[in-house]
Amino acid sequence: MPQKNQTRRLLSLGIVGLLLMGTLTFRMWFLQAVKAESNEEIVLSVRTRTIRLYPERGRIFDAKGRVVADNKRVLTATIDREVIRDPEDRLLMFQRLSGPLQISVEGLFKRYEDKRFGPLEALPLREDISEETAQFLVERSEDYPGIYIREDWKRNYPYGAIGSHVIGYMGAILEKNLAYYRSIGYDPNERVGGYGVEQSYETILRGTPGYVRYEVNAQGKLLRLEERVEPIVGNDIVLSVDMEMQQFAEQALETQLRIRSRVEAGIVKLEDGTPDPANPDPVLYKAPAGSVVMVNQDNGQVLAMASYPRFDSRWFTVGVSTEKFAQVFPKTDDPDKSILVNRAVSGRYNLGSSFKPFVAFAALDSGQLAGGADYEYLDLGSYKLQSIPNARCQDGVKCVFRNAICASTGSPCRYGVVNVESALAVSSDAFFYKIGEQILTERGYQPILENEVRKFGFGSPTNIDLPYEYAGTIPSKALKKRLADIGAISKESGRAYYVGDQILFSIGQGLLSATPIQTASAYATLGNGGKVMRPHVVKAILAPGTPDLEPGKADISFINIPDSSQVVERFDDELPASTIELAEESLKPIVRGLQRVIRGPGTNFDSYHKTTGELLFRGYPYAELPIAGKTGTAQGFGNLPWNDSSAFGAFSLSPRPEYKYAAFAYLEKSGYGSQAAAPVVKCLYIALAGKYRFDPLNVADPLNTASSDAAQPMNLRNPSCLVGGRSESRD
Repeated sequence: MPQKNQTRRLLSLGIVGLLLMGTLTFRMWFLQAVKAESNEEIVLSVRTRTIRLYPERGRIFDAKGRVVADNKRVLTATIDREVIRDPEDRLLMFQRLSGPLQISVEGLFKRYEDKRFGPLEALPLREDISEETAQFLVERSEDYPGIYIREDWKRNYPYGAIGSHVIGYMGAILEKNLAYYRSIGYDPNERVGGYGVEQSYETILRGTPGYVRYEVNAQGKLLRLEERVEPIVGNDIVLSVDMEMQQFAEQALETQLRIRSRVEAGIVKLEDGTPDPANPDPVLYKAPAGSVVMVNQDNGQVLAMASYPRFDSRWFTVGVSTEKFAQVFPKTDDPDKSILVNRAVSGRYNLGSSFKPFVAFAALDSGQLAGGADYEYLDLGSYKLQSIPNARCQDGVKCVFRNAICASTGSPCRYGVVNVESALAVSSDAFFYKIGEQILTERGYQPILENEVRKFGFGSPTNIDLPYEYAGTIPSKALKKRLADIGAISKESGRAYYVGDQILFSIGQGLLSATPIQTASAYATLGNGGKVMRPHVVKAILAPGTPDLEPGKADISFINIPDSSQVVERFDDELPASTIELAEESLKPIVRGLQRVIRGPGTNFDSYHKTTGELLFRGYPYAELPIAGKTGTAQGFGNLPWNDSSAFGAFSLSPRPEYKYAAFAYLEKSGYGSQAAAPVVKCLYIALAGKYRFDPLNVADPLNTASSDAAQPMNLRNPSCLVGGRSESRD
């Protein structure tokens, strides 16, 4: 019996041994056959080191070939992480490198711990080191094992702050975007476009990285070069923006805002309308911000796009401290002070009376006005709602809406008999109140006005090739419910869409919001006869390596050659995003009314009422460049005059292609449309007609990093184009 048990134990041990030998044999076969390739990669990675070579970024040119974003070759000191994996070795190495790299040991440790830099990649210790420092480290590789000097490229913006909201800047990859950039082959420590064209055309400008592979020893010392694949330069980009006009637009906008900030807006009053003795001094307009944009009516190409406050893109390339950067670009919840916002594409604005041409089109196109353009209305200064019973009006429901105040009388303006043309010319609110109410109540409360103005692009993004575009809002029952759901308005207000909502909508107030680029595009549609063009700030994408014509200027003459092999893609010949049937009987009275805004005449009822732009445009070279336009004043918080914002839109009536541009300006908290925004647009058209001598467009002075200004102030050398007479109405 004992021998039998012993035999069983030996048999069991034999079976276990066979199983172990089988498992081991299988594992050896698996490693040598199945995993051979991956194991070889691991071995190779241990004895080789691959360094990525970043490509030179494509350059950006303005419409005339001026280089507005260029590159400078820089050297970056990197170190193999294997050499500093041990904490003691890391400390010793950082102590030795601190002096040559002129960076503190603490700063080097911050680099090591920075999550942007992957654990399997060479750690960049300092960018833009001198040739002398690079040579010093390379020549002492025994003292600094694992150090490698990498060639990188640093972005340069020759014109500083001019066009910065359009061109953009370069920055580190944000943590929220890291997964996306990893998925398309980026290293976490790469710099990418963080704004403007630099961001929206990032993958086109970037190019294709290369690499260099070295054999290394156990200490990380480079032994020999094994392979080198050169990076491919990124595509170049040509903007539609002309930097001369861009500089002029920024000068005109900033100068006008500064002028308006010194103008008295009114005095503080008590509830009974009497002056507040505790605040006897007049309140000035704040005029903190604004934008102006000029766009080609026929193809959507943007000639100039200015936004204020401005910033200098070079703040993102000079390597200032976090504390200094926070001083220049402080965090704020006050939208008036936001700097890194392109208000032309992100501004959320009521449009005031500058929206009236599109309401007029809605009334004519939908057949709302009996007799169409011949329909007449007696404007006596106010409009009483017809759909609200008198009893409800007496119970506190607002039923009477008044025109803007005439400066000559101190009372709501009385324009007498007006039609579409004259109502636009003098900006009769009462005429549009009537349209607003009756296009809703007489049409079964259907969204007629909403649907008509959407044809021009309101309420939808234009899909301009710039980031952070705001789509705007069109007043509707659905919008009110959505705003109530998120707490932007009360639940009670969000229950229904009222006639009062429609009344405000009809004069560009209330829940209507739009961007300047949206509105400029809508005016362009009026100017071109119904083509809704997608706006573009980029004119063409070019093959890499565009030759220079002279220092600072590229030879882009070939972009006018059809089917040029150097042009990868062009955007100045795109088809319209949509087309509106602008019947002549609907368009002509609107155009005539907007012409009268510029040239007059006004109306003559109890006295002569000038049009809202008649005095301002006196002396304007109309014969050279005829235009049509509309002023607007958007009432601000508390209906206080110093919170009123100024708007003005216009389009060209000239048959000459070089003059066919629409424009729109919006100056926040700057007063009447005729007194703040309209002068800026007037200046742009005077310049477009060649009647203004531009300041020289010079390369910017070196950035003053001791300053706390995001951009140096600028002014029009000759602000005479801003001068005009005072309008007598609120618009």
